[in-house]
Amino acid sequence: MSNRETPFSIAILAGGQSRRMGQNKALINLLGKPVLRWVIDAVASLSDDIFLVTNTPESYRAFQLPMVGDILPGNAALGGIHTAVATARHPWVMLLACDMPLIRADIIRAMAAQRGDADVVVPRIAGRAEPLHALYRKTCRAAIEASIAAQQLRVISFFEAVAVRYISPADLGEPNFNFLTNLNTPEDLQRVTKILENQQT
Repeated sequence: MSNRETPFSIAILAGGQSRRMGQNKALINLLGKPVLRWVIDAVASLSDDIFLVTNTPESYRAFQLPMVGDILPGNAALGGIHTAVATARHPWVMLLACDMPLIRADIIRAMAAQRGDADVVVPRIAGRAEPLHALYRKTCRAAIEASIAAQQLRVISFFEAVAVRYISPADLGEPNFNFLTNLNTPEDLQRVTKILENQQT
């Protein structure tokens, strides 16, 4: 089975309050629908196994997706990745942050086509990887658990123990990685709102 045909699960990390935004980013109204709904709608056609990783399921029942809490609580985003890898039904899982309303299905398909023999496929721009918009193979689980056991909780702390494929803008034929934009501040929200408004006109 080719990389294009090998199915993958999709896990969306849905956290709680954002200090800089002042409210739950996933639930912010963006042009008439919650930010999380933009993410879900963008990926709905890509997998038959889409679920939320959240420790506050009561906040997200309206989205009608399966939800799972951290298997190893208290380990920040790395614990969320571990839960996603452990829970996914398919050998691969696409992990997404809940506050990236510009994500694109075609980009995710292009990343999936480049999995090869890697354990992780992750975008990198200006020397910085974006591990919350990345594909993880289930083979990562032991390395993630070792990092958690050692309390090395940087999201990329286990990368040196697995095979990582870094994806550049050129690899995807993209001049920039706007799809990685997340909402950390009210200014980010204003900028993304303008981008989406321009796309709809």
